[in-house]
Amino acid sequence: MGGNKKIPLKFRVYSMIYPFKIFIKSLINKFKGARKSKIFGTNYVGDKKMGNFNLEGKKAIVFGVANDQSIAWHIAKALNDNGVRIALGYQERVEQLVKPLLSMLNNPLAEKCDVVDDVLLTEFFEKVKKEFGQVDFLIHSIAFAKKEHLQGKFYEVDRRGYQVAQEVSSYSLAELSRRATPIMNENGSIIAMTYYGSVKVTPNYNVMGVAKAALEACVRYLASDLGEKGIRVNAISAGPVKTLAASGISGFDKMLEHAQQKAPLKRNIDANDVANLALFLCSDMSKNITGQVVYVDAGYSIMGV
Repeated sequence: MGGNKKIPLKFRVYSMIYPFKIFIKSLINKFKGARKSKIFGTNYVGDKKMGNFNLEGKKAIVFGVANDQSIAWHIAKALNDNGVRIALGYQERVEQLVKPLLSMLNNPLAEKCDVVDDVLLTEFFEKVKKEFGQVDFLIHSIAFAKKEHLQGKFYEVDRRGYQVAQEVSSYSLAELSRRATPIMNENGSIIAMTYYGSVKVTPNYNVMGVAKAALEACVRYLASDLGEKGIRVNAISAGPVKTLAASGISGFDKMLEHAQQKAPLKRNIDANDVANLALFLCSDMSKNITGQVVYVDAGYSIMGV
């Protein structure tokens, strides 16, 4: 894939300062954890441990971490801070942004993987099985469409662009679930990330809205298939959050502004809100919730006009 392609100056500068940024965040995180342990006299882990969620000793597979702003990263970190060991599957192109994050996780397994590469998928899950044995959670936070198909008219998408968006953003949930369920414990939880553009037309979201609609249908069918194994499957429909993936959507800043103005709570959400909901959906407190699309959007989706 275009090994000689010139890397934009903005990205090169960002890549240079990124490790230092993550190092500082790691120090701050450790300081907060140590301070709270001293104050409360508990076996406190990290910054956001919630006593009502008993996830100690669980194991999770997380796909979709691209940098420290990724929703997948916030979920991985929240699970880690609540006693869950993490296996990260990440793309080679973001390796230099993912590796500095590993210092903030407790004994993680991190391997390059691409959901459209069967060889890499097989190698990844073999390593997870060898290292973890069984797992409890699968987090799917993956989506992709060509930038030219996230602007203009939906009908201008070409056949290949449509296929790529569906394969990466929707089919991959079925693929990962098929590979994860043989090593997933009973009472396991699979969570996918979606967006309101799956059910209502959102300017410029285009082929991604169609892919997310398919993803939500996958959630329902997988929930039906896996219920007999005691595995729950749900989706989180988050309001707009600034991430690397969102930056590819034309007019995204206007989407943020509109969401804040229209939402009953008159604010935007952030990735930590999504992570908190993911903690709930992984915990036994959600043991009878499956096949659902759960919204965390400050109420935006309830509004008619």
